[in-house]
Amino acid sequence: MKKVVTVIGARPQFVKAAVLSRIIKEYNTIEEVIIHTGQHFDANMSAVFFEEMMIPRPAYNLEVNSMSHGAMTGQMMEKIEKVLQIEQPDALIVYGDTNSTMAGALAAKKMNIRVVHIEAGLRSFNMKMPEEINRILTDRISDLLSCPTEAAIDNLKKEGFDNLPVLIEKHGDIMKDAVVYYSQFSANKSSIIKDQKLEKNEFVLATIHRQENTEDITKLTAIFKALEKIHKTQTVILPIHPRTSAVLKKLEIHPKIQFIDPVGYYDMLELLKNCSMVITDSGGLQKEAFFNKKQCIVVREETEWVELVAYGFAKVVGSNTKKILQTFDTYKEMKKDFSVELYGNNVGEKIYKSIDQLIQS
Repeated sequence: MKKVVTVIGARPQFVKAAVLSRIIKEYNTIEEVIIHTGQHFDANMSAVFFEEMMIPRPAYNLEVNSMSHGAMTGQMMEKIEKVLQIEQPDALIVYGDTNSTMAGALAAKKMNIRVVHIEAGLRSFNMKMPEEINRILTDRISDLLSCPTEAAIDNLKKEGFDNLPVLIEKHGDIMKDAVVYYSQFSANKSSIIKDQKLEKNEFVLATIHRQENTEDITKLTAIFKALEKIHKTQTVILPIHPRTSAVLKKLEIHPKIQFIDPVGYYDMLELLKNCSMVITDSGGLQKEAFFNKKQCIVVREETEWVELVAYGFAKVVGSNTKKILQTFDTYKEMKKDFSVELYGNNVGEKIYKSIDQLIQS
């Protein structure tokens, strides 16, 4: 039986991997070994996901976290390499744009192991973002690039990937499969709406964790100023990321909104289903908002998911307090048709078949 090693380390990767892991198990023609780098080390942001998503526990937990980018990536590479020497897989699968993604791809490529990059070709065109560097480098050394959108394929073509020995395929967004599948169970699995005393369409879901926001006091203050103002008219609920929590504590900023601990995926789905709109600097949550028919205010200077902006489902406002409030007021009165098909269907199946073809060849 052929073997793949999957490297994951952050919440969005857990969600995407859950879809493909389930399909791999169903077909039972490929063995999957999961490495958890430990990049998200908070128990609420990691262990709970494996239980909730019904995916196998990782065979390896590298426990690499809370370091500088260089130290983290280097240690991950060193430890992943040791696992790859033991497991000798036919391919390595990575997702998205984290340090775990790049470390896994580099370790595998240096050992002549084929690399599959899921969610390839995305670009923010902001080289100050660590994620942008990770995704560009990972794309360049991959053997199979699974692209979620036509825009992603266009980005790769502009960078000359047509001239490289790499398979470029448009499969769609695997996150959509996760939302469709797990939404069936979320209402029974989660009691967060009741526990937090929330009313349907009467609260805003917010998440703030990007380095570009948390490391800039001016941006962070401006964003939370807007959230506080919104909270006076409609509850703002924010599952707080450990990084954001540490920064707020250090700066002695105490925004008057409703903070909660990081949540599991079913809780997040219920928050998405029941909120009025989403305010976020996350990439994945922009799409999850769309899948749940919610408009999204993006508190960044750019987005990789340009089609959401083009179709009016999301607006990029940066950290400008006034723009955040204006967009909130506009969206509050707007009824939007979410029936347009942007991200495909049965994406996991398509990705699985391409991986199977790659490693059987």
